[in-house]
Amino acid sequence: MKTRDTVFIGFMLFALFFGAGNLIYPPTLGIEAGTSYWPAIFGFVLTGVGIPVLTVTALSLVNNGTIELGARVHPLFGLIFTSVVYLAIGPFFGIPRAANVAYEMGVQPLVNGGNSGVLLVFTLIFFALVFWISLNPSKLVDRVGQWLTPLLLAAIIALVIGSFFLLDGTVQQPVEKYQSSPFTTGFLEGYLTMDAIAALAFGILVITALKDRGVTDRRQLTRFTLKVGAVTAIGLTAVYTAIGWIGAKMATEGSYTNGGEILSGAAQFMYGQPGTLLLGIIVALACFTTSVGLTVACGQFFSKTFSGLSYKLVISIVIIGSFAAANLGLEQIIAFSVPVLVFIYPIAIVLIALAFANRVFNGSTFVYQGAILLTAITSLYDGLVAFGLDLSNLEPLMQQLPFFSLGLGWVFPALAGALAGGLIQFTCNVQR
Repeated sequence: MKTRDTVFIGFMLFALFFGAGNLIYPPTLGIEAGTSYWPAIFGFVLTGVGIPVLTVTALSLVNNGTIELGARVHPLFGLIFTSVVYLAIGPFFGIPRAANVAYEMGVQPLVNGGNSGVLLVFTLIFFALVFWISLNPSKLVDRVGQWLTPLLLAAIIALVIGSFFLLDGTVQQPVEKYQSSPFTTGFLEGYLTMDAIAALAFGILVITALKDRGVTDRRQLTRFTLKVGAVTAIGLTAVYTAIGWIGAKMATEGSYTNGGEILSGAAQFMYGQPGTLLLGIIVALACFTTSVGLTVACGQFFSKTFSGLSYKLVISIVIIGSFAAANLGLEQIIAFSVPVLVFIYPIAIVLIALAFANRVFNGSTFVYQGAILLTAITSLYDGLVAFGLDLSNLEPLMQQLPFFSLGLGWVFPALAGALAGGLIQFTCNVQR
């Protein structure tokens, strides 16, 4: 395969990962970390870039993507878990959220706030274009990797260059959470981007693109996936670092409640009204490419898994469902979907970790089942709390778990479950 193909597939994966959420997290980190910015952004990159790229690589180690990873626990679990992942990051949450963020940051500032009618028209146009691009997934690398990604990068570069010449703000002292352990805090912030879940969907697109270019051998597939991931990682790291630094330099320019406001303020401060338009282009392209990637991933997964569903029918259902959800508004989407993501994200991370360690325990089903069972119990608690259920009677017990206060209470149960599964496997082998 040509180097050119590797670069363009890497560009495609960059654009698919780089949604609106990825655009607004780094500036928030920058303004809060202040003088501790560099260790904080380093931690952020390790999890915000490292885990998603490793997830895509892990999927190259199996024949049937996420569903095969899940089947190592149990075939039914593999089917249900993978379907939930695709629905959550597709029509139930990821795609509608992207459309809403594109509207709120890209259109509303230009139409003096807008209204539900403007949102309806915008989403009609947005999803019609997403449907058109998604109709032919074999052209995804050409359309996204060769055309949309360079446009997105050019717009981001224009914003970043302006910050070097037009922003001279003084970097402030870090807020409390970044004072004692900026690296750890940045590490956890990167984890919260939840791109590892998106990678479970995007991995199939990368692998399909490589196979379309003649890469079929398992070792070669993994090697080229790593190369593609390297291209993506370089791009994401450069962009995160640059726009995070914009946030750090904006601390003296005003008070902001989120990364979107920071970038909007920076664009307005540097370029005036054209800056608002520039930021709107960045956000629209970022949200659009992510929506296309998620639509294609959903279409390929459900059409291949359920023989009665054609690819065109699936993406039509995804587009219609996403359009309906997008017009409910961003707050309603988040309220319903975040608990699901809080529940499935730790399970996804544990599955990926086990995939890389598979040879260590010879792919024992008991190890997979023990680790996933205890992880799921812990993350179910977090998901129900996020949904608003009162589980205060269980909180004292959960607080005994290491790292619970950091939102990583599932780590120890996952390790304990894997060890217990390994012990059961060892006992069974001895008895034979």
